[in-house]
Amino acid sequence: MLLHQSTWQEVEAYLERSKGIIIPIGSTEQHGPNGLLGTDALCPEIIAHEASKASGLLVAPTFNVGIAQHHMAFAGTITLRPSTMLAAMQDWIDSLVRHGFERLYFLNGHGGNVATIQAAFAESYSDWSLSGESCPHRLKGRNWWELPGIMQICRDTFPVGDGSHATASEVAVTYYGYPDSIKDVKMTPKIAPDGDFADAADYRATFPDGRIGSDPSQATPEKGEAITLAARDALIAEATAFFNSDD
Repeated sequence: MLLHQSTWQEVEAYLERSKGIIIPIGSTEQHGPNGLLGTDALCPEIIAHEASKASGLLVAPTFNVGIAQHHMAFAGTITLRPSTMLAAMQDWIDSLVRHGFERLYFLNGHGGNVATIQAAFAESYSDWSLSGESCPHRLKGRNWWELPGIMQICRDTFPVGDGSHATASEVAVTYYGYPDSIKDVKMTPKIAPDGDFADAADYRATFPDGRIGSDPSQATPEKGEAITLAARDALIAEATAFFNSDD
């Protein structure tokens, strides 16, 4: 069940049987020569939509722009300031809590969002802590690749060259979800260099094609399907347990 493809009456009916909702959250930023700009938002969205189809869990619209300032030297990247993302997340949380949701599960696709997501959770809880009242809702954040068992599947699927940005695993998931968007691009070197960066200009100078430590030319829809369906099952189990929990 997808929130944005439901009527308000259907959402009210859902709330009678569950107080939980999954919110895919990611980023719009470069992902190397063959990775889609929406990769970090598309991966959690694809996995969450598969989970919804298999289980009936409610999935919110995707929060698809995040903290991507370090990718701004590559065309098409869109970023939020941390303060903007904090404010937007707070409004999303407050809106859903207003309607009766008590368990909000953010499935994240972008490592650069993690600190801001956690800060948004702290901001949400602080209103209740400062007022002395008990908070009626709980918030959970999970990177999709850290769902139980998924990192090992990614390692087994891509033992060499999965990398840390524009990874073979995430590109494979998007190719499963959007097979018409597959890009056939020769990349040199085959496996991109690894390392650190500072600002956007330094990132572009250090990693000129956008990849970090990866060989995403290995990605196929078939490999993406295996990763996606395993992540789907792990998400269903974890989200269901969270939705049914008392803490």
